[in-house]
Amino acid sequence: MSDTGNPPTTGISRTCIYTAAGRAIGARDPDPSVRNPDSLAEKLLGDPSSFNITHASVRALGLSYDEAMKDLEVVNTVRMMMVRTRFIDEALERAVADGAAHVVILGAGFDSHAYRCQELLATVRVFEVDRPATQAFKKQRVLDALGGPPPNLTYVPIDIQHEDLADVLHRHGHDQSQRTFFIMEGVTMYVPEEGVRATLRYVAGHPPGSAIVFDFMYRPMVEMLKNLDWARVPDSLKPYVQRFLDLIKDEPWVFGIPVGGERSFLSEVGLELREALAIGGEESIKRYATKADGTQIGAQAMAEGMARMAQRAREAGAASPEAQAVNRERMREQQRTMAYQLAEAVVR
Repeated sequence: MSDTGNPPTTGISRTCIYTAAGRAIGARDPDPSVRNPDSLAEKLLGDPSSFNITHASVRALGLSYDEAMKDLEVVNTVRMMMVRTRFIDEALERAVADGAAHVVILGAGFDSHAYRCQELLATVRVFEVDRPATQAFKKQRVLDALGGPPPNLTYVPIDIQHEDLADVLHRHGHDQSQRTFFIMEGVTMYVPEEGVRATLRYVAGHPPGSAIVFDFMYRPMVEMLKNLDWARVPDSLKPYVQRFLDLIKDEPWVFGIPVGGERSFLSEVGLELREALAIGGEESIKRYATKADGTQIGAQAMAEGMARMAQRAREAGAASPEAQAVNRERMREQQRTMAYQLAEAVVR
């Protein structure tokens, strides 16, 4: 097969490009114990120079792994995507082992499960649901880089503003009487609450044993981005924050779950929470980003970043022990309320 370069990128999701870049860089890790399993992300992305995106992870595709991982912004994206990918892969494996006959990937972007998990999914029908522009780009990249999709994959373009998800999936062959596993990665924060609830209620209308894995933010983080006070953003962080805001300017965050309310939120739509995991939290790093020797992915860049923060604090003047204790408590509370989360929920 020949790869003729990327098709035009007009109208496609920018966020799906930067997250795929994070998976692609993570897949280069020489240590298989912490290597991102998405071995196809880089092939599907193609030429990074064709993307008009300034995010560090996209630029880093042109660097060696070691050089890329000197950038703390890249390290954070790689770690985030390692946790997301491994958590979702494990949930998918459980679902298929438990008898899932269909897999539905909502907001598929550059998701590669249908292509890299062909042995696992050999007897399963897979449906990739996405906006027409993003899906057209993806289909062309699959043709150029992989020679075409597997026979059990169905592409499902949808205009989510005007079409009903259940109707569109039904027209494309999805049977709601079949046990189904849903992947909704990098979607909920961009969808109004009623849309999220409607989607989850639709999932809950599938047979017992069906499940969904998705990521979400807590509401304070979404509200903070909506009402960002630049005067309170440290100067050292402003370039990173601005790049992220530029990335989501056409896909603003609008939805978050109340802090600690994921179990009750899911119960209200007919689902039962199986597990919630804070991305970047202690458990997620231990499970997915720690090597056999006890070191973490991107440990050097993380240590250097912490050293710079400590130096800036010293330059700003030492606080009293009491003030330091208050600051530590405030930081812990901010980490709790603004944590980025993964969840797996099941139909009972």
